[in-house]
Amino acid sequence: MAFELKWTKEADEKYTELKRAAEDAQKNRTKRRKSKSSKQEGLFKQVAKTISFLKQNPRHPSLCCHSYSGLQHPYDAAEKVWEAYVQNNTASAYRVFWSYGPGRKELTIIAITPHP
Repeated sequence: MAFELKWTKEADEKYTELKRAAEDAQKNRTKRRKSKSSKQEGLFKQVAKTISFLKQNPRHPSLCCHSYSGLQHPYDAAEKVWEAYVQNNTASAYRVFWSYGPGRKELTIIAITPHP
């Protein structure tokens, strides 16, 4: 039961920024012949994995999804916004905020941010 993803401008920009930082870090690491991944690479990998799980199954147990009242649903104010964990037990752990819609089998990624 795969969902189609829609992105808000803010979420798309943050995802692109994280991806670019991870790619730059990987290039620098390769230049220096280092094998250990950087924090930027690890963070992007975790965000990408969370997005992948959301796309396949928003109720995946590792996402620890629950409703979040600090953001408004982009399409219907009466609907819920959900928070999915990217990291846990980490200072400023990242979260992905998302909602169902606008159509059937669609999810909207609202924001990718450190835990507020």
